[in-house]
Amino acid sequence: MALRLPLVGALRYIDSRPSLVIAQRLFSQKRGQGSSDTIRVLYDGECPICVKEISVLQFLQKNRADKVDFVDISLPEYDGSKYEGVSYEMAMEEMTVIDEKNKIHRGVPAFTVMYRAVGLGWLGTFISLPLFRPIMERAYGVFARNRLKWTGREDCTTGRCAKK
Repeated sequence: MALRLPLVGALRYIDSRPSLVIAQRLFSQKRGQGSSDTIRVLYDGECPICVKEISVLQFLQKNRADKVDFVDISLPEYDGSKYEGVSYEMAMEEMTVIDEKNKIHRGVPAFTVMYRAVGLGWLGTFISLPLFRPIMERAYGVFARNRLKWTGREDCTTGRCAKK
């Protein structure tokens, strides 16, 4: 709860127009110059919570030299064979990110890679600290298990999970 309130405040701050430029400067960091490969973030485009976070991350990375592809797995054309064999069902279980070396990261490690890719390396480092990572893993585990129910899609087990 204590972490949620500052994050909500930060999102409100980012939503204000004059703050956009300031927030972008605060959060932008250069990644390694030698990498031109793409990081692919697989997300559920039918999850309003997920879409809100992805929207913020897309804004943060739009002027960065390195590319992050945000892949909506809920689209009918999603094909896991193009994404290191990550099926729709696998991607629905928990956040999945494929790094520039085609390594698959799931759960909290996926957030760490994703945050670093969009210039939020400090946040990725924070959630990976030995003191906080177990807490983050438990909290994310609760979210991942309940996400469909909390977004009105509790009966979804396979296929596309549209809200009722």
